[in-house]
Amino acid sequence: MMKLHSFVFNDFEENTYILYDELTRQCIIIDPGNNGTAENGEMAAFIEGHQLQPTQLINTHCHIDHVLGNAWVQSKYGLYPVAHRGEIPVLASCERVAQMYGIPYIPSPPIADFLDEGNIVHLGDNKLEVLFCPGHSPASICLYWKEGKKLIAGDVLFHRSIGRTDLPGGDYDTLIESINSRLMVLPDDVEVYPGHGIPTTIGEERSFNPFLNP
Repeated sequence: MMKLHSFVFNDFEENTYILYDELTRQCIIIDPGNNGTAENGEMAAFIEGHQLQPTQLINTHCHIDHVLGNAWVQSKYGLYPVAHRGEIPVLASCERVAQMYGIPYIPSPPIADFLDEGNIVHLGDNKLEVLFCPGHSPASICLYWKEGKKLIAGDVLFHRSIGRTDLPGGDYDTLIESINSRLMVLPDDVEVYPGHGIPTTIGEERSFNPFLNP
């Protein structure tokens, strides 16, 4: 059985997730936004306190707030980021973006492996399906744990909102199509864990999200 733990990190109040298998104690670090000694220590304390072994680092997309901790994770646990191939230029732009915002940033290691629509990520005996959901960024992905009825949504879908589309590579129509074709086909009781803000459900957003119900 898998469990999910979340942190809120950095000035953008980004949600970082650790998904772990209770039997094997292996875990996946998703969108590490930790930046600085205190936040790095908070993540390390959780991992060590629960006797977890990080085995994968996955970025749902590579905007600066979701990759601030990539270099630390690589240094601490020897993991390189895994993401969609289309996020390579986004990751490459992070040094410039960090300078623009005045954010301390240790450059992320390069993406070492690629995920795309329909790929399966394994954690113990559990399976996460990769859903390709561009629009917020050129190649955002979501991770769907069907058996556990949970979706790691990145910045694709929020509680009664959606990801912004005014950043480079964003496109409103593409994002709405991604949400409708890949997320709104999931059952109502699937819990959605977004990149910012509080969790929601597919049913909640199907019924009340103003961007999906104009």
